Amino acid sequence: MKFLDSAKVYIASGAGGNGCVSFRREKFIEFGGPNGGNGGRGGDVWAEAVENLNTLIDYRYQQHIKAKNGQHGMGKEMTGAAGPDAILRVPVGTQIFEEDGETLIADLHRPGASALLLKGGKGGFGNAHFKTSTNQAPRHANPGQPAEEKTIVLRLKLIADVGLIGLPNAGKSTFLSRVSAAKPKIADYPFTTLNPQLGMVRVDQTDFVLADLPGLIEGAHEGAGLGDRFLGHAERCSVILHLVDGTQSGIVEAYRTIRGELEMYGHGLAGKPEILVLNKSDAIAKAALPRKSAALSKASGGAVLTMSGVSGEGVPDVLRALAKAVGKRRGKERQRTPAAAWSP
Repeated sequence: MKFLDSAKVYIASGAGGNGCVSFRREKFIEFGGPNGGNGGRGGDVWAEAVENLNTLIDYRYQQHIKAKNGQHGMGKEMTGAAGPDAILRVPVGTQIFEEDGETLIADLHRPGASALLLKGGKGGFGNAHFKTSTNQAPRHANPGQPAEEKTIVLRLKLIADVGLIGLPNAGKSTFLSRVSAAKPKIADYPFTTLNPQLGMVRVDQTDFVLADLPGLIEGAHEGAGLGDRFLGHAERCSVILHLVDGTQSGIVEAYRTIRGELEMYGHGLAGKPEILVLNKSDAIAKAALPRKSAALSKASGGAVLTMSGVSGEGVPDVLRALAKAVGKRRGKERQRTPAAAWSP
């Protein structure tokens, strides 16, 4: 399945049905009068987040969503049927914007969340509605209200606990394939990962989702390489796992390059908790490993873990650090969320 995280969709609600002008004409029934019914309501347009989707590929082929119109009113004071609603089913984590791509309409960040995008038109009144003691034979009815329409932009931001970032060939895909059941493409050339990859990881009774994002390079915020279009998927992460290739000569420059791109991107990514890992330790001389680790620690101002995604050395320590950071974040979120009041 092709990964698609952005789509532009034209939506339209249903128009209301017209009211009816009708009079009773049954044989043997005197005092016939107006009995025109009201028109039915037009259908609304809703968006709903569902759990069994992980891409917006459906809206690559269906770019027009329209609700049904309400039926017209009928004689014998019969109200027209309401038009069925149109529902856009989107993955959890989808944001909905106006056509300008900047004005946020709704953020569907949890399963079952829904948002009303357009309201259907109300049905018009039939002539029976206007009957009074002084106007006993009204011969007019209201038309239904017109439909609403507009173009929206859908933008998916994956729901993941850990965002995996680093320069191309830092070993991100290898690490993801080792700690989860995901099967990302792995090769010895840059940009083997062209779309975000997700994997479920379980460590010490803690489950979390790990997202492998395509490699960043210097100038990504200006569109270099794959650009920073996939960094939006890391905005909801609890922690950033930053892998640095220990076999390259400029490890400090590599670290600063990625940090610079995070700061240029903004949206709070640079301020997220970060776990820094010096990868490919099995390919580094034992005498050089402490020196490289110390240089990276000095540049980052924090602790540096070492591991090898190929041999598995140090991987358990990295996973335990991730599980601890994710658990700490979840605990804070539970404290911020007030408990629901008990009711019988």
